[in-house]
Amino acid sequence: MKKYLNLFDFKQKVEFRTEVLSGLTVALALVPEAVAFALIAGLSPLTGLYAAFVMGLVTAVFGGRPGMISGATGAVAVVIAGLAISHGPEYVFAAVVLAGIIQILAGVFRLGKLMRLVPHPVIFGFVNGLAIIIFMSQLDQFKDVSGNWLTGEALYILLGLVFLTMLIIWGLPKLTKAIPSSLVAILVVFGIVIGFGIDTKSVGDIASIQGGFPPFHIPVVPFNFETLGLIFPYAAVMAGVGLIESLLTLNIIDEITETRGRGNKEAVAQGTANILSGVFSGMGGCAMIGQSLINISSGARARLSGIVAAVALLIFVMFGAGLVERLPMAALTGLMIMVAIGTFEWASIRTINKMPKSDIFVMVLVTLVTAILHNLALAVLIGVIIAALVFAWDNAKRIRARKSIDEHGIRHYEIYGPLFFGSVSTFNEKFDVLNDPDEVIIDFRESRVVDMSAIEALNKLTERYVKVGKRVHLRHLSKDCQKLLQNADKIIDVNVLEDPNYKVLVDKL
Repeated sequence: MKKYLNLFDFKQKVEFRTEVLSGLTVALALVPEAVAFALIAGLSPLTGLYAAFVMGLVTAVFGGRPGMISGATGAVAVVIAGLAISHGPEYVFAAVVLAGIIQILAGVFRLGKLMRLVPHPVIFGFVNGLAIIIFMSQLDQFKDVSGNWLTGEALYILLGLVFLTMLIIWGLPKLTKAIPSSLVAILVVFGIVIGFGIDTKSVGDIASIQGGFPPFHIPVVPFNFETLGLIFPYAAVMAGVGLIESLLTLNIIDEITETRGRGNKEAVAQGTANILSGVFSGMGGCAMIGQSLINISSGARARLSGIVAAVALLIFVMFGAGLVERLPMAALTGLMIMVAIGTFEWASIRTINKMPKSDIFVMVLVTLVTAILHNLALAVLIGVIIAALVFAWDNAKRIRARKSIDEHGIRHYEIYGPLFFGSVSTFNEKFDVLNDPDEVIIDFRESRVVDMSAIEALNKLTERYVKVGKRVHLRHLSKDCQKLLQNADKIIDVNVLEDPNYKVLVDKL
C-alpha cells in the first residue's frame, strides 16, 4: 500500500517515497554546487554548504512554493565576492543578514506582485540564459587541475560516464517512474566507478565537505553607520537578485505543476532564511532553478522533499563526508547537463518566426546578458525596460482621431487610443486650430488620459483654441482629469452617466 503525506499547500496528496527519494537526489546535487559557489565568492566550502542547509530548510518549511529548492547560488556569490575579498567573511555575514531584512520588508509590503511587470519574452530569455550558464559551468569538469582540457583515456572515461548518466535519466522514466531516474543514475555510475576501480574526478577533488553543525554567532563587525554604508549596497543588490531569481523560479515551477505559489510569502521566507544563514555562518542564497527542476522532474510536489534535501545535506557534512566525497563528478555533471537541457525553453525556438520582432529582440538580449554577464537581475531589469519602451512606442503610434462636421457646423474629433507621454506629439498633430470652425468638440469616449503629460497636452491645446477666439468642449473625461484641467469649468461637457472613473492622479494618500 502506498503511503501518502499531505505536507502540501494545495489540495493534493503526494507520495511519501517520491518526496524522500527526490530530496536525496537534490541533496547529492547540492554538494558540488554549494562548494563551487562558495569558492567563487572567495569563502570556505562549508560556508556554501551551511547556506544551502539553512536556506533549503527554512524556505521548504515556510516558503510560498512547495517543491522549490533554495540554497547558495552563483548569482549571490558574484555579488558578495568583492566584499569577501576586501573585508572578509564577517562583513559578508552581516550583508547577508541585512539582505534578509530587505527581503522580508519586500514581502511585507507585497512587492512580489511586481513580477507581473515581467513580460514573457523576458522570462524566456532568463530561462534560456540560465540553461546556458548551467551547461557552461559543467565544462570545468572536463579540465584538469591546471585548467587544461582533458585528453586521452581520462577524457573518454569521463565522457562515457556522463553519457551513461544522461541515458539513464532520459530512458528510465519510459520504463518506470517508481524511483527518480536522477538518483538511479548517480547510484549506478557510483557503483560502476567503485566496483571497477575507475580513476575519475570525484567530489573530494574539489574540496573537503567535512564539518559539524553550523555554528551560531553574531557577525563580528562594528555596529555603526560606517559599516552600514559599506554593506548596504551589497545587501540591496543581493536582496534584489535573490528575489528576482526566486520569484522567476516560482513562476516557472507554477507553470510546470499548473498550480500557483505565493510570491510575497516566498519573499518573507527567503529573507528569514538569509538572516538565519548570516548568523549560522552561511553565505546566503536564493531559489535554485536547477535543483528545483531536478526536484519537480523527480515527481516531488510537497515541502517534504525540500526538508529531506536540507537535512540530508547536513548529514552528509557531519557524518557522510567520506562517502559523498567519493561520488564521481561525472554523474553530477551528467545530471546538471540534463537539467540544462530541460531548463531551456525549446518552444521559444520553434515559435520564433511567429513572435513579434520586438519580443525576439528582448528574448535574445536577456539571454545574452544572462549568459555572458551572469547577472540575472541586470538581465531581467534590461529586458523589462526595453519591453516597456517598445510597448510605449507601439501605443504611441496607435492614437487616432476621426474628424467630422455636423449639421450645425461644429467640428468633432473622436479620439481613439491612449493619450500619454509617448503619444502627445502625434495627438497634437491631429488638430487644425487655425482652420477649425468656431466651435469644436473633442470626444474621449474611446480614449484614455493616462498621465500628467496628457493633461498638460490638453491644457495647451485648449489654450491654443482660446487664443484664436474659438470654443472647445472636451467630453467623456474622468473626474480627476476635469479637476486637473486649468479651464475645466469652461471647456468640459459634464455627462455623469457616461464619464469614466479611471484615475490619472490620486490627490489623497
